[in-house]
Amino acid sequence: QVQLVQSGGGLVQAGDSPTLSCAPSGRTSASYLMGWFRQTPEWEREFVAAIIWSGVTYYTDSVKDRFTISGDNANMTTYLQMNSLKAEDTAVYYCAAAMTPRDTNTYYLISDYDYWGQGTQVTVAS
Repeated sequence: QVQLVQSGGGLVQAGDSPTLSCAPSGRTSASYLMGWFRQTPEWEREFVAAIIWSGVTYYTDSVKDRFTISGDNANMTTYLQMNSLKAEDTAVYYCAAAMTPRDTNTYYLISDYDYWGQGTQVTVAS
């Protein structure tokens, strides 16, 4: 059973540039897609960023040009570099892995992912 273990986050200041990490424990395999999502008490879990094995990346509009996703899909590892943080970025962040490609390019759908990290709180103090 694959488990994704997250690290990073916590209380940060507006404008800070922390990095979230996600790596597997236990048995691992190459993933097709690695993604990051976030959730607040007011909003359902939403897509933040994703990276396909080929290196192609996707971002939601609100973080484009501020966040950078990277990683090694062959080892189910991903990072989320967050720059110019804003108070509205406060959320619990989750990493996720999709092991096989879908028929449609729906990297933003929660249902496309097979494994999830435990979540890490990022609180941005203004």
